[in-house]
Amino acid sequence: MHHPRSDRPVLVGIESLDDVQQLVRTAGDLADLGAGTVRLVTVAVKRSDSPFSVFTDETIVREFADNSHELLDRATTPTGVTIERDVLVARSAARGLLAAVEETDPTALVVGWRAQKRRTDAVFGTTIDALVERAPCDLYVERVGHEANGVDSVLLPVAGGPHVETAARAAIAIAARNDARVVVFSVETSGDAAAFVAEGREALADVDVPDVPVETTVRESDDVTDAIVDEAAAHDVVVMGATRRGHLRRKLVGSVPRRVVNRTDRTVILARNGDVVGGPLHSLGRLLRR
Repeated sequence: MHHPRSDRPVLVGIESLDDVQQLVRTAGDLADLGAGTVRLVTVAVKRSDSPFSVFTDETIVREFADNSHELLDRATTPTGVTIERDVLVARSAARGLLAAVEETDPTALVVGWRAQKRRTDAVFGTTIDALVERAPCDLYVERVGHEANGVDSVLLPVAGGPHVETAARAAIAIAARNDARVVVFSVETSGDAAAFVAEGREALADVDVPDVPVETTVRESDDVTDAIVDEAAAHDVVVMGATRRGHLRRKLVGSVPRRVVNRTDRTVILARNGDVVGGPLHSLGRLLRR
C-alpha cells in the first residue's frame, strides 16, 4: 500500500553554520516525498539565569538572534524545495524544537550529531536524547561532518522492528534525488534475515517515488556490527533504523547503530519512527492527520 504524499513540512533543527547545508540536503530529499517544504528552526536559548530573561521573547528574536538568522541564511535551497525559516525562544534547544514539532506537525525532524569526546550517560547528547524520547514525529539523526561527495549507493541495514519503514523512506528519498540504488542488507544470525530483507523491500515499495533500483544482500556473520561496517565501505550513505536493545534512552537507539556510527567514515543517518512516542491516543491522532 502506497502512502499518500503529505502536505506537511520537514523540520530541520539547525545549530551550527558548518552543518546547515548537509542537513538541508537530507531534509530536501525527504521533503520531495511530500509538499516540498523544509522549515529550518533555530532556537535562541533563554535560560533563567541569562541576561536575556528580562526581555520578552519577541525582543530576543528581533534584537539578539542575529546569529540564528545567519545560520538560516546559509542554507542553499535544493531544486524544487521551498525553505521556510523560523527562530524560536526557549529555555533549551530541546524544548524549542519540541515546541516547533507540536506547532507544525511535521512529517519528520532532521537533526545533526557529532561524536562526543568525553564519555557520558547521554547517547547523542542531552538535546538529541530528549528528541529521541519525546519528539512525536519521525526523527532522523544524521552524523554531521561526514558528508558523501555524490551518492551512487545507499545502504539500508535491516533487522525488523518498528523503525524499518522510517529508515526506508529516507533511503529511497536520497536515492531518488541522486539517481542512486538502494541495497537492503541483513546479517544472518537466527534464520530471519530473508524475512527482514523482504520487509525492507516492501517498505521501500510503499514509498511513492519513481523507480529506484533496489538490491538485496544477506551475509552470514557472528558479529552484526562488523558485517555492516564492512558492507558500508561499498556505499556512500548508510540509513539505519533504531534497534530495540538496551535500556532507557538506549532502548530507542540501540547498540548496533551506535557502534556502526563510530566505526565508519560514511554518511550515517539513524531513523526513529514517531509512532513509538506517546500513547495510543497520540498515535491515533497521527494516523488521522496523514
